Amino acid sequence: MLVSALVLLVAVAAVRLSSRTGLPSLLIYLGIGLVIGQDGLGVEFDNAELTQVLGYAALVVILAEGGLGTKWRQIRPAMPAAAVLATAGVAISVGVTAAGAHYLVGLDWRPALIMGAVVSSTDAAAVFSVLRKMPLPPRLTGMLEAESGFNDAPVVILVVAFASAGPMESWYVLIGQIALQLAIGLAVGLAVGKLGEYGLRQVALPASGLYPIAVMALCVLAYAGGALAQGSGFLAVYVSAVVLGNSRLPHRPATRGFADGMAWIAQIGLFVLLGLLATPSELLRDFWAALAVGLALTLVARPVSVVLCTLPFRLPWREQTLMSWAGLRGAVPIILATIPMVDQVEDSRRIFNIVFVLVVVFTLLQGPTLPWVARRLGLDKTDGTQDLDIESAPLERLRGHLIAVSIPDGSRMQGVEVAELRLPKGAAVTLVVREGSSFVPSPSTVLRHGDELLVVATDAVRDAAERRLMAVGRGGKLAGWLGTAGSSALRED
Repeated sequence: MLVSALVLLVAVAAVRLSSRTGLPSLLIYLGIGLVIGQDGLGVEFDNAELTQVLGYAALVVILAEGGLGTKWRQIRPAMPAAAVLATAGVAISVGVTAAGAHYLVGLDWRPALIMGAVVSSTDAAAVFSVLRKMPLPPRLTGMLEAESGFNDAPVVILVVAFASAGPMESWYVLIGQIALQLAIGLAVGLAVGKLGEYGLRQVALPASGLYPIAVMALCVLAYAGGALAQGSGFLAVYVSAVVLGNSRLPHRPATRGFADGMAWIAQIGLFVLLGLLATPSELLRDFWAALAVGLALTLVARPVSVVLCTLPFRLPWREQTLMSWAGLRGAVPIILATIPMVDQVEDSRRIFNIVFVLVVVFTLLQGPTLPWVARRLGLDKTDGTQDLDIESAPLERLRGHLIAVSIPDGSRMQGVEVAELRLPKGAAVTLVVREGSSFVPSPSTVLRHGDELLVVATDAVRDAAERRLMAVGRGGKLAGWLGTAGSSALRED
């Protein structure tokens, strides 16, 4: 317990360091595992099966948190392209990367196909943590988030199929298996999410802290139910979390905070465990092989899959370029690399070492440079606007909600008078906090960057009030009148 507590404290402090330096925090967690491992402080750990089991459990929590934080209205327009990328894009990436591993590194075709499948999945934790800090166009962010949430499912199926003993299944059999498991996972996720939403809104729990526990339990239930039904548990948990996260649940901010904390613990534990499983002296021997496979994946496989899969959707070349560079890898490939180790596939240890080095090197390369690439491509919202930070808490007895709004630098709510917000009837700004002091605003109070607003809204107009606030934050006082997404444009949601 002492060691665990110290590791957690060091990992929490490392988040502050990573936010200042731009170094991805997952690399620091992996480093902690390597330091306390057998080539460091001498802790011996080589249980790949236990790592796989715990890794799956951590992935469920990470996907649940990502789904709870995903805005459906943002990813809905990107769903068709994301679905193609998560299926056909994965197949293209597997084929190209496997060819690179076979011809550049010398792996036999079965290990090469396993390698291609293992690294073809973008990592949900890495994508969520990086993209939600970047002011990218909503369609692009939605496409990347949805892809990372969906592509774990077909990749797991492919890795298990390639690593199984005996002859590999025919390609049409694999396609059928993938389609069936995705359909079952989608159905289970929707069912658990909708039933969970209905149940939580009907049952008044005696303590607010029980709602986050119930939501996370529902997400785990979706994973287990999908897996027991011979479907994709990973797709089920992500879909159920998206449904629950976009529902009008009681104590939603508390639920999001709880899920965020659980996801951090899952990421820290997972990466430290993966660092423990790796052996630094072995990693160095496979450095150049990892570099070769990583270059084939990043410079050939990912761009080819993005270009081919987005052709029907007429995605501009700038967005295609950014999506190609934003194919971030993280814990998922390393976890999947334990599957051939457990099944004792030929060259399985080498596959694990190559994947480990690839993730470290290319995360260090892609993560910190992604904002720079977005700026160079002109995709960082050239108008400089920043979305508002909005949280709401229920006032159950009054059938209303308290909405807390933070106005960041770059928001077009700067200079707007309270009356010019044109909030729907039943919503009003009741308090403004500015430079450490609070006051009740008048209709002519001018809002500024850094202000925090407290808005009270009835249950019936809560969603409309949030949409109007977001629209003014993006388009200013004339939002809705000059073509900017305003109240009239958002009522369809």
